[in-house]
Amino acid sequence: MTKIDTSRPESVLPTPSHTVGPFYGYALPFRGGEDIAPLGHPDTITVHGHVLDGEGKPLPDAFVELWGADPDGHVSTTDGSMRRDPASGDYLGRNGVEFTGWGRIQTDADGHWYARTLRPGARGRSAPYLSVCVFARGLLVHLFTRIYLPGDEAAHTDDPLLARLAAERRDTLIAKDEGNSTYRFDIRLQGEGETVFLEYQ
Repeated sequence: MTKIDTSRPESVLPTPSHTVGPFYGYALPFRGGEDIAPLGHPDTITVHGHVLDGEGKPLPDAFVELWGADPDGHVSTTDGSMRRDPASGDYLGRNGVEFTGWGRIQTDADGHWYARTLRPGARGRSAPYLSVCVFARGLLVHLFTRIYLPGDEAAHTDDPLLARLAAERRDTLIAKDEGNSTYRFDIRLQGEGETVFLEYQ
């Protein structure tokens, strides 16, 4: 056994550093994660945006998870969102028929993400929204937020969460309508215009 004299700093060798990650790209992505709406559904909407750091720079290795109710406000109980090919073991994605309401999207090299889903219906006293979970470098704990869609202004006024926020903070939770059933929602992790994040207890 080698003994090290810790009273002499020059005899102590540095230990290797440990990387905090993220390591999401290894096991979490799956084919078709952005296709939440059933194939060819006439009421499909597209939600997209960038994940940005405190300096406004895009993060190319973040993950965005979305959950949403169907247009009637019902939360799906369909089992799973991933299917495996029994022969190859590869992920095939969804079967294209059931609406699971859930998807997982990795940002591209420009920090951009997108998902095709159905516009959610209202649940309880809340205005219709999509739940969001963000995984990104520098985050030891993932973040939760919501995406409210424009066109529900009356419901936004009565929403318990939005009603508690100042106007400028509320705007960070409402997507921008780009036409053709497409909505933009950038997620700013910190700094000016930081997205409102939620803490569940």
